[in-house]
Amino acid sequence: MSDVINERKATDAPASVEVPSYLPRRTVGQLLRTDLGFLPVLFTLILIALYFGFTTNGLFLTPRNLSNLVLQNITIGIIGLGSILVLLLGEIDLSVASVSTLCATIMGVLSERSGYPAWEAIAIALLFGALAGFLNGVLIAYLRIPSFIVTLAASIGYAGLLLNLLSGQTTLIIHDNFIVSLANNYLPDIIGVGLPVVVLIIYLGALIFNFIRRRNAGLRTVSPVQLIVQLALTVLVAAGTLILFESYLGVPQSIAILLGLIVIFWLILTKTAYGRHIYAVGGNNEAARRAGISVTWIRISVFTLCSFLAAVAGVLAASRGLSVASQINPTLLLDAIAAAVIGGVSLFGGRGSVWSIILGMLIIGSLENGLDLKSQGTDVKQMVEGVVLILAVAADAVIRRVQARSSSGR
Repeated sequence: MSDVINERKATDAPASVEVPSYLPRRTVGQLLRTDLGFLPVLFTLILIALYFGFTTNGLFLTPRNLSNLVLQNITIGIIGLGSILVLLLGEIDLSVASVSTLCATIMGVLSERSGYPAWEAIAIALLFGALAGFLNGVLIAYLRIPSFIVTLAASIGYAGLLLNLLSGQTTLIIHDNFIVSLANNYLPDIIGVGLPVVVLIIYLGALIFNFIRRRNAGLRTVSPVQLIVQLALTVLVAAGTLILFESYLGVPQSIAILLGLIVIFWLILTKTAYGRHIYAVGGNNEAARRAGISVTWIRISVFTLCSFLAAVAGVLAASRGLSVASQINPTLLLDAIAAAVIGGVSLFGGRGSVWSIILGMLIIGSLENGLDLKSQGTDVKQMVEGVVLILAVAADAVIRRVQARSSSGR
């Protein structure tokens, strides 16, 4: 009798949690949708660098050229970072280039014509950028106007306001030493080397901690070998970048600002409920609403942050160029969105990482810089960038289709 009772208890006991070692192996498509999805993009960047290094007799790979390449694309990187937030929602912001240039102009006019201190002029420019994004978000979230229409109209309006502020002047030179120093100064070696090392340790520690936590919880994880590969590649890229900068003039302040912003938004998106809500809204808007997420607030806040980052980029661009101009860079919007998409962020929402902007930015910058060194015109550069963007979007669409078929069991 006791044997029967013991057998029944054993049968009624809850099943144990399946440990990761018994989980089915991942397919290539599943791996590319995780943190290892950056590998194809990284290999593409390496191939581009090797090609231009060979065809320019090594000029492309010199520390001076590579350092200038990164500096020239800081604006694209920061605007692209803001665009990633919007793309994660499955939306798009076509006003970021206009907002960036307009906020830089506001800062320049306040500093040079009105005599405002540098910090006040910068603060007002950043506040205006946030306000512009807030207005976009309100129109999109409350009135349900498509983001394409709202931000396109905003872009046109801000371009007109820009011309009005400069009163017919094509270029306004900036003389304030503090503003000029933002993008043209370099960090002391102890900070330029020590700060990236600290950030690298935090990032690697977070990867290891997340791996251990998911494995202990019985959730799917990458294999230890894949984790080691990811850690090793991260260390190699970071070390190579530091050596590159230190072999020229050091780490620029603008690079530190970009990396600082990336780390901040990486922590927000991966370690906070707000970040998880952004992914949830982008993945399935209706499901997120039924789960109690304030979709309206998420949309407004994300568009606000996007325009704020565009304003930051505009301030740094004005600092590096020592001036503000009435002409909006016609390729800035395309380059920023292309950098995000090429880096691996989905145009359909719900998938992507802020770190992808680094690889996307470098691919866009490498193509432009390499073609410049080969004396190619703007027509060739734009055609090449267009082809690369189409390939990136096509790859994203194929991955999503494969994912949908695998999830439906077909």
